Amino acid sequence: MIDDPYIFGQIAAANSLSDVYAMGGKPIVAMNIVCFPSCHDMNVLAEILKGGFDKVKESGALLVGGHTVDDKEPKYGLSVSGIVHPDKVLSNATSKVGDKLIITKPIGVGILNTAMKEGLVDKEVSEKVIETMIHLNKYAAMSFDNIEVNSVTDITGFGLLGHALEMAKASNVSIEIDSKEVPILEGAVDMARMGIIPAGMYRNKEYIGKDVSTNNIATEIEDILYDPQTSGGLLISVREELADMLIKDMKKNGSIEAKVIGEVKEKSSKYITVI
Repeated sequence: MIDDPYIFGQIAAANSLSDVYAMGGKPIVAMNIVCFPSCHDMNVLAEILKGGFDKVKESGALLVGGHTVDDKEPKYGLSVSGIVHPDKVLSNATSKVGDKLIITKPIGVGILNTAMKEGLVDKEVSEKVIETMIHLNKYAAMSFDNIEVNSVTDITGFGLLGHALEMAKASNVSIEIDSKEVPILEGAVDMARMGIIPAGMYRNKEYIGKDVSTNNIATEIEDILYDPQTSGGLLISVREELADMLIKDMKKNGSIEAKVIGEVKEKSSKYITVI
């Protein structure tokens, strides 16, 4: 996905840490999980591990070793453990009718990563994609200490619509997303219009399309809403009267984005409606 091993390590770590933030927790310890060919340049592995270490350090957690396996293809991730007060565990199954939905990172990462592999985007766009992926959800999640939210999930491989569907099904509600309000990375619409689409988008659409209504939405926008994200942002369901306060607090804490993109409705024939 990314040629630079240091950035690769940062992205993997940010992605691994995200699940703890999505449950309202604080990461405490992380362990490296490495598969790497013994015949490969070990300086590459050193840079991957340095990238991971720096993100774990930024999170406030401790890196406590890990496991290494000789493998033909390099793979890297982390096993992360965190803590959360039993009364403050956040779930994707507790959205309430009337809640506003807030997203904390722009989407389009999968499409732009595909374009980057083919050299179709300029350096400025590539740097923005990387900045988005290595950004920790820590800064958005800091607001959960002060402002009560109802439900949270992180947006990764199933795309915005896939993870919104998980939240809707688990909470027995329907979700309406305003496509005009969804933040999209620069260049993603143009690439989607050209048909530069990762295979994961088609799998997501096939898997969840029956539960989603996207009438009158441009094809390229629809594709981006299904686009699989790597180290995506949080999707937060919060009472309407607290939404503006939450957005301001997350931005004050350093969240890369914080924006209302929809709301939670009574359960209807479709779990997700995009307008």
